[in-house]
Amino acid sequence: MKKPGGKRLGSRGPVLAGIVLAALVALLHFLAPPALDRIGLLLFDSYQRAAPRIYEDAPVKVVDIDDESIRRLGQWPWPRSDIARLIDRLGQAGASVVAFDVVFSEPDRTSPARIADQLARGGTDPAALTVLRRLPDHDKDLAQSVAQTPVVLGYFLVNDRAGPQVATKAGIAIGGTSPGDVVPRFRSGIESLPELNANAAGSGSVSLPPDSDGILRSVPLLAQQGDQLLPSLSLEALRVAQQAGSIVVRTSDASGEIGNAPGRVVAIKVGQFEIPTTDAGGLWLHYTKPVPARTIPAWKILDGTLSPAELESAVSGRIVFVGAGAIGLRDLIATPLSDHELGVMAHAEAAEQAILGHFLLRPDWAPGLEMALVLVLGFGLAVMLPRLGAARGAFVVLGAIGLVCGGSWLAFAQRGYLLDPTYPVLALVLVYSAQTVLVFYREERRRAYIHSAFDRFLSPELVRRIAADPDRLELGGEEREMTVLFCDVRNFSGISEHLAPKQVIGFLIALLTPLCDVLLARKATIDKFIGDAIVAFWNAPLDDPDQHRNAARAALEMVRKLDALNAGEGRDPAAAWPGPVRIGIGLNCGLCCVGNMGSAQRLSYSLIGDTVNLSSRIEGLTKFYGVSIAIGKALNDKLAEFATLEMDLVRVIGRDAPERVFVLIGDEEMAGSPEFSDLRERHNAMLAAYRSGQWDDARTQILALTSHAGQFGLGKLYSLYETRIATLIAEPPPAGWDGIYEAREK
Repeated sequence: MKKPGGKRLGSRGPVLAGIVLAALVALLHFLAPPALDRIGLLLFDSYQRAAPRIYEDAPVKVVDIDDESIRRLGQWPWPRSDIARLIDRLGQAGASVVAFDVVFSEPDRTSPARIADQLARGGTDPAALTVLRRLPDHDKDLAQSVAQTPVVLGYFLVNDRAGPQVATKAGIAIGGTSPGDVVPRFRSGIESLPELNANAAGSGSVSLPPDSDGILRSVPLLAQQGDQLLPSLSLEALRVAQQAGSIVVRTSDASGEIGNAPGRVVAIKVGQFEIPTTDAGGLWLHYTKPVPARTIPAWKILDGTLSPAELESAVSGRIVFVGAGAIGLRDLIATPLSDHELGVMAHAEAAEQAILGHFLLRPDWAPGLEMALVLVLGFGLAVMLPRLGAARGAFVVLGAIGLVCGGSWLAFAQRGYLLDPTYPVLALVLVYSAQTVLVFYREERRRAYIHSAFDRFLSPELVRRIAADPDRLELGGEEREMTVLFCDVRNFSGISEHLAPKQVIGFLIALLTPLCDVLLARKATIDKFIGDAIVAFWNAPLDDPDQHRNAARAALEMVRKLDALNAGEGRDPAAAWPGPVRIGIGLNCGLCCVGNMGSAQRLSYSLIGDTVNLSSRIEGLTKFYGVSIAIGKALNDKLAEFATLEMDLVRVIGRDAPERVFVLIGDEEMAGSPEFSDLRERHNAMLAAYRSGQWDDARTQILALTSHAGQFGLGKLYSLYETRIATLIAEPPPAGWDGIYEAREK
């Protein structure tokens, strides 16, 4: 192999390269490629997570048709007479407007006349049918309630088919050039029944198209169908609540804004509120954390749990949004703060921000400021860096990045401005990186020479450490507290039987690569591959003080990644995929010996110890208990905030002492959920009854736990306990029975 070398570079080359790169970044900023713009959006998301909007008691409430409401009042859709009662009670309590994030597009199938039509086909007594047909029609009941209370009905806007124009009750006046070219355009809409629309005080779009990455960052206040502008549900609710006649849309050429082409939306005025918008007429949302005080379950209103006085105190003078949060009905959106938020909350938060005057703004001068920073910082660094040198230049670059990012953060936190530091930071990083690479070209070639010699045999991190300290090539190891993971593919022999050898290799690459990506992202060191199995560990060669949580999160993410691969997401289309694939993961922590193992001729950076052996045995138990992730007691003690359950007390093959084995179900969020808390309480009660020989009590708890089994993947575990209890009843255990299960397979 040729040793590295090279001629000395001229001083003008790095400067010229830096200037060219800064100019290229300025061009990218002008072109605004979506991939780079998305970085800025993700940064703004992080700002929201760091400083969510502080909830203020604005005159906005959400009535949630939640799971408890469905349980108490029956399955959805409810009879329209129930919806009418809901409207009546909200109206009587003084709600200024009731806005539905629900579309009543079809007649009520529970109306007496429709039920009579269905019964007539079965030969029911005509006299009874006549009585039914004389009963009030539910849709008419609802229409009457809609007429008596200020109600805004929602409609869906779609592009997959042509259809009639949506009828809007809002007059929309435009100041400046019409924004039809930038406002989201739709071909047709799905509205509520005509008799309901006729009596409603207003109607608005409930469609919430997210950004390209699936996150809803702004609510579209306007939409366009044909030549007609349409308001959103939140905007229309604000209009009706104020009894305003029209909505005024101001565009860029009527507002004196600079840097915007004509016809870009600048602000929307409805009644006394003026709302600054994006170019397309959207409102940047500054989300709050979940606020229980904002929401009222629908059942509390319909069954009278809330007295008239309490309901009036809760909704009088307020805009009330009604949405469906029950499982199976959920209109879910992804936000910067949550992957699963109710769509109606976006409408409610938009109305809150308009009323409170709390806005996030992307000022018209922001792009110009960002472009100026790109040119000044990029060109300045290109000229200065060769004189500063790499070390001092790094401090300058880091300081400049800190100032740019800090300024962006302060602008957000103090003024609500969205200033994107992506392009100035990109210019600094590219200029510094390019000039550093050029100036230290020979040194980089020498490092590349070392890496090329050893990368095929050792991990990249270990190569870097050996390059820094060749003495590490000596045999030997050190004792460290470590976390060990074993992952194995279920039924791999059966999979291999139906695939050609090359297909097996392609399948393993398609499976193991994304799983290893998860491990590496969580700071794991991948020890080895044993056929279809992965062995990995944490806290070596580098210290990882968060090793236990990193390992737990990695295991949970591996299971989720496999589910995505099974669904075809991100999977190599050229690889043979044998249908649903399952894995078992065993984890434990403890003292291990880690270092350069092997002989003087061939080294392998690996680990040994009882912790490693136990982790392997625990992985083998996942198949027996039917779970994806099993962990030992030592690791479970380190994961008190995670969702774990003790499965059994097991004496594994090769060990005399029994081990308490746990199943890892989820992270801290799941551990704090009411469903898991109920599961844990019942599960622990079942184990206590089982180990104390109270078979009937144990069976009773198992029966109660079966409703949770499918949700948490514990069906096989509880079936095993049912079988064990039946055996123990038939053949009672001897005195002093300790409940230990003897594992017979590895």
